[in-house]
Amino acid sequence: MTMTPRIRKLMLTAHLTTSLGWLGAVIAYIPLDVIATTGQDPRLVRAAYLSMDLIVRFAIVPLALAAMLTGIIQSLGTTWGLFRHYWVLVSLVLTLLATTVLLIEANAIGHMAAEATSRPDPRAMSGSLFHSVGGLLVLLTVTILNIYKPRGLTRHGWRKQHEQRGEQHKQRTSPVT
Repeated sequence: MTMTPRIRKLMLTAHLTTSLGWLGAVIAYIPLDVIATTGQDPRLVRAAYLSMDLIVRFAIVPLALAAMLTGIIQSLGTTWGLFRHYWVLVSLVLTLLATTVLLIEANAIGHMAAEATSRPDPRAMSGSLFHSVGGLLVLLTVTILNIYKPRGLTRHGWRKQHEQRGEQHKQRTSPVT
C-alpha cells in the first residue's frame, strides 16, 4: 500500500520535523549534562539536573516516539518498505534501541532531578555523559543512513523485487482482450 503524494509529503514533513527535533533536543541536553557532571556551583548543578528532566520528559521522549512512529508509517507507505532495504532496517533497529535506552534513562534522570532538589550539594551525584553523547552518535548515524540510503536489499527485498518484476513481465506478455 503506497500513500498518495500529498499524504507522503505530509508524513515526510512530520517525520523530518520530529526526527530533527529529537536530534536538536539531544544537542541542547548535552551542555546541561556536562554542567551536571563537571559543574562546581551547587545551584548550577541542581538547575542542570532539573532542566535535563524537563527536556527529557517534554521534548526528547515525545519527539523520539513521534519520530519512530512517523518513520514506520513513512516506510510502510512508500516503496522503500520496512524490511526491503538494509538501511531502513538498520535505521529502525537503531531507533528502537535508542528509544529503549532513552525510556530507561528518562526514569533515572527523573530520580536524579528529585535527588538534586533534596540534597544541599548535588555535585557528588554522578552524571552520565556516556548516554547523551552515545545517543547523539546513534541519531547522527540514523540521519546519515536516511540521507545517503546505501544500496543493499534484504532477502525480503530481493524476493519482493523478483515478484514485482515477474508481475510486470506477465503484464507485458499477456494478450490484450
